[in-house]
Amino acid sequence: MGQKKLIRFEAIKGYENVFEYPVNAKGTWNEFFKNNNPITLELACGKGEYAVGLGKMYPNRNFIGIDIKGNRIWRGATNALEQGLKNVAFIRSLIDKVPDYFNPQEIEEIWITFPDPQLRGSKAKKRLTHPKFLRLYQQILKPGGIVNLKTDSPDLYQFTKLVINLFELPLLEDMDNVYAGANIKPELHIKTHYEGLDIAGSNRIHYLSFTINKELPLSLDAQLKSLLSEQEPD
Repeated sequence: MGQKKLIRFEAIKGYENVFEYPVNAKGTWNEFFKNNNPITLELACGKGEYAVGLGKMYPNRNFIGIDIKGNRIWRGATNALEQGLKNVAFIRSLIDKVPDYFNPQEIEEIWITFPDPQLRGSKAKKRLTHPKFLRLYQQILKPGGIVNLKTDSPDLYQFTKLVINLFELPLLEDMDNVYAGANIKPELHIKTHYEGLDIAGSNRIHYLSFTINKELPLSLDAQLKSLLSEQEPD
């Protein structure tokens, strides 16, 4: 690990707005934020552009970015501290641990911003919109809570639409080319470091918004796997 990363890893240990694998965090976030405002999560937050951007945009809501990369969290947490954003915090952890940190119905909304699309079919279960993860989110979301995906990966975009359709989840918004639309909502103007890289090379940003309003039968996972295998190139 490089010297700069080591310094940043050490720095966040003393940050008041960073929690590393927090213990007994469930139901205590109102104490940290000193209010009972709604909480939004940014998953795989990277440098926390959405957590910080939304925190500035909506001072009467609370935002928590979650990522395993401490050196990336350092950037977002530093920005939040420098800007005096008391409604922004970060958790260093794996995403599949989120039910350990929040009570049922403690979360209002989730943003998944430019996650690794895990393009190989064998890694589909690692995609953050796979039903395996949606079941975790469902444990902590309020009824009607919204999941937002913003990605430059057409594969992840189409995969997520497949999941939404297969499990018959309410699709609230579907934008195949975000910036081609008129009067898009302010949240979609926030740009992350990874968005700027245009790793997918598509020069197009996709956006989906949906809710998880029902149980997600495990039996449909096998059907999803079969549908994906049919899409695999020969």
